[in-house]
Amino acid sequence: MSLSKNPLIANQLLAALPKKEYQALQLEEIPLVFEQIIYKPQVAMSDVYFPNSGIISLLAGLNERATLEVGMVGNEGIVGLTIFMGVNESQNRAVVQGAGSAMKMKATLFRRECNNGGALPRLLQRYTHSLLTQITQAAVCNQFHSIEARLARWLLMTHDRMGEDEFQLTQEFLSNMLAVRRECVNKAAKTMQKLNLITYSRGRLKVLDRAGLEATSCGCYEIIKKQGDRV
Repeated sequence: MSLSKNPLIANQLLAALPKKEYQALQLEEIPLVFEQIIYKPQVAMSDVYFPNSGIISLLAGLNERATLEVGMVGNEGIVGLTIFMGVNESQNRAVVQGAGSAMKMKATLFRRECNNGGALPRLLQRYTHSLLTQITQAAVCNQFHSIEARLARWLLMTHDRMGEDEFQLTQEFLSNMLAVRRECVNKAAKTMQKLNLITYSRGRLKVLDRAGLEATSCGCYEIIKKQGDRV
């Protein structure tokens, strides 16, 4: 099978498709705006999204204010994977965590392509396993590890997907991602700033010492990253 591996195709799933299959997809490029809501729980999904850049967070919770990030998707994946699994409504809230762009595709067309017997469903099966690994490992991490280790793991995953050292980030948004109080996030961020791992000011965070963040993080980051790299 001849894969496209086109450097102009930023999304890794799309880039791994055979050229003819990719060209047959009816994709539309759209911007991803920080804190933009992509999906709401219990609402039918009309489109799927293949991020080119930026990050979309998958949030589970009791309501809009009591949420926990259970997964994040960058240019390695797709948002709307449940449609591939035969479910038309999202159980989670999907929110843009890092600004960028994505290729949008109508859900009806996406279902048709998934049933054509091409490479797309096989790629999605492997990606599903990777995302499930991320979700389950993050659950373990949030239950058993310190806020500093969890924050370091989260920053490393964000850094990988954003591809930039500096990105937009509010304390309120981060506290919702990690399901901790803003005071805890602020304390952990200050500790990392004192260690010269990051700088954080006015909603902008910059990674100064990635190796230091890796040393601060727990082993959950490596487990998640290695599984993603295999896929």
